[in-house]
Amino acid sequence: MTRSGSVRGLLGRSLVAGCAVAVLAAGQAGAVCPDDKAPAPGTSAPAPGAGDPGAAEPGTNADPAAAAKHSDSDLYVVRIDPDPAAPGGSTVLHAFIGNLGPDRTASPFTVVVTLPEGVTAEGPFFPENCYEFQNGHRVRCTFPAGLPKFRSATALIPLRLSGDVPLGELTGGYVAVRGDDDRNEANNRQPFAIEVVETTGPRPIV
Repeated sequence: MTRSGSVRGLLGRSLVAGCAVAVLAAGQAGAVCPDDKAPAPGTSAPAPGAGDPGAAEPGTNADPAAAAKHSDSDLYVVRIDPDPAAPGGSTVLHAFIGNLGPDRTASPFTVVVTLPEGVTAEGPFFPENCYEFQNGHRVRCTFPAGLPKFRSATALIPLRLSGDVPLGELTGGYVAVRGDDDRNEANNRQPFAIEVVETTGPRPIV
């Protein structure tokens, strides 16, 4: 599977709070919603029943005066394990970040993904500002201010397993988020595990 194929194949199953993530012609990813008010790249519509009628459109940055102030927001990480992969194969990590509010974020926030031993990041990434460091074993992404209450942002990080990783559950990876507005750091980090299998293929139709 090619690099763009690894993203494209696994983005097809991504439904984040009612929005499907799709790969555009240029190879970039975006959120596709059923209505005509699509969120900004990397953000999703609110979960059912979690409306925020007074909020501006997702991804809209606060004005400069508001951005200079701290908001009362609570960023958190949701654990989502990547799909299984075979030694030498690839999968995609969905680094899912939400805001419990009560305010929208007034400052940008950073997501850092640490990968298990035997796994490296392999672009293209989403959003495009993500970059790898520590020899591909960590990835940092930045999201803009303006994430409303009960909205989410997702970084998509394609992963490549080395050919000698053992079969079974591969642990040691985690997703962490940090923002200047975040009032609660207890929920800012979640681990993830990759199930290493002998072969991968189409899932059976149930």
